[in-house]
Amino acid sequence: MDLAKELVILFFRIITILPLMLFITLMMGRRSIAELPVFDFLVVLTLGAVVGADLADPNIEHIHTGVAVILIGLFQVLVAKWKIRNRKFGRLITFEPTIVIHNGIFLFKNLKKIRYSIDNILQMLRENDVFNVSDVELAIIEANGQLTVHKKPSKASVTIEDIGLTKSSTDLSYPVIIDGKLYQDVLGKLKLNEEWLNQELSKLGILDIKSVFFASLTEQKQLHVSLKENQMSLVQNLPPIFH
Repeated sequence: MDLAKELVILFFRIITILPLMLFITLMMGRRSIAELPVFDFLVVLTLGAVVGADLADPNIEHIHTGVAVILIGLFQVLVAKWKIRNRKFGRLITFEPTIVIHNGIFLFKNLKKIRYSIDNILQMLRENDVFNVSDVELAIIEANGQLTVHKKPSKASVTIEDIGLTKSSTDLSYPVIIDGKLYQDVLGKLKLNEEWLNQELSKLGILDIKSVFFASLTEQKQLHVSLKENQMSLVQNLPPIFH
């Protein structure tokens, strides 16, 4: 009789906690599912431990588990919003992207810092269809542990622009403004200054850097800008995507 009672309790807990978990996970955003940076990984791990204990031990108050799940989800949402508003805080609770290959050369100190071996990187290069390290101009370990690869122009896939079968220039761009903050070191690397940037922004009708959400520059001084405001028309014109 006790066993039957425990099974009924377990069934009740499953059908109540899973919808709550689904709601909390959707509220936390896709980032927690698709990318799993270190903080989100810890949140998901904690949620799993709390729910697992609730299902395994009938003596645990079910209402306490529900409240804990809600509080953990709300805490993750608050931290995510704070990360967006405060990039310094964001860097403290997650891993920074780390360059591990530059112009075909492994950066030993960076590999050692993130505790990746050569074998790890070689496997990830093969997963990116790269079988020769010398073909790589830049390889970056992202915050979620994945490897992003930018091939050298002569080794990149041919596009319509490359009628001559050789790339005349690299398409690598550098973030110069992120959430209204200007990165002077990027301008310095490209041998540009803030006055030049302000002139280019004014040509686009942008008078305040604070209104720029993201801006990047290529080595050919091509400027790409995304503004914080006036994006409603862009959103309305997006094609529908179903799954």
